Amino acid sequence: MVAMTENPRAADADPGALASGQQGRGTGSDVGPAAAHGSEGLEVAPSFSPLYQQIKQRLVQSLQAGEWLPGRAIPSENELAARYRVSQGTVRKAIDELATDNLLVRRQGKGTFVATHAEQATQYRFLRLMSDQGGDSGLQRQLLECRRMRAPAEVVRLLALKPGDAAVQVRRLLLARQPEGLRPVVLDDLWLPGSPFKGLTAERLVAWRGPLYRLFEAEFAVHMVRAEEKLRAVAAAPDEAALLAVPAGTPLLSVERLAYTYGDKPVELRRGLYHTAHHHYRNLLS
Repeated sequence: MVAMTENPRAADADPGALASGQQGRGTGSDVGPAAAHGSEGLEVAPSFSPLYQQIKQRLVQSLQAGEWLPGRAIPSENELAARYRVSQGTVRKAIDELATDNLLVRRQGKGTFVATHAEQATQYRFLRLMSDQGGDSGLQRQLLECRRMRAPAEVVRLLALKPGDAAVQVRRLLLARQPEGLRPVVLDDLWLPGSPFKGLTAERLVAWRGPLYRLFEAEFAVHMVRAEEKLRAVAAAPDEAALLAVPAGTPLLSVERLAYTYGDKPVELRRGLYHTAHHHYRNLLS
């Protein structure tokens, strides 16, 4: 079994401006003195946290609160420096880390924008199945089921829910065009927390034409920022084999993903079975 993490964990803290005792004028390596509370009466980052990390935490909290929406520009470095009463260099270092974490996107001559799954370069960032022929996999979706139900114990644990909470279960196939025609290559089972996904129905999923994570972002204000995956080889069970149109016992790649939104909150459990006769799972390491 191989475990992978999509990108480094984003920090989380309160959105208030830095207390006056935490002002700094360095490039981000300076450390603010201890302060018990910020200007809004909330606890601030520990005193040993580098100042740029404290700014990064406040930027993430603003993203989490919906102050800046996906695809929209955030204030300039100068404006943020004035807001938090720190140097522009400190703000720049915080933004650089958030860009590395794929939470923000810098655009030359335009500014810094909140990352969105609507952008061509990032909308399929979490989809790693590639055709052996190269190019776009061109996968098509076929919804099998969408239902609300009481979350099973394992889903409660992995999504940090409370016993008795509702969850949305989605089952679908991803199909690819092959020489013999359109064939299923992925069987996906998704579990979503019921509260943030009120109103998610089979009709809504069928009508949506873009990436699934873009739907979550645009209509449910849930932005996936990172994911952890576990990969293992399995043999297709009879019911799974029937859906994937392969013989029972066919080797499959099992991919279990736990996706997180801002504040490192788990918001999706996905278990996929991949038939890799004409596809492969590609991961870039750096």
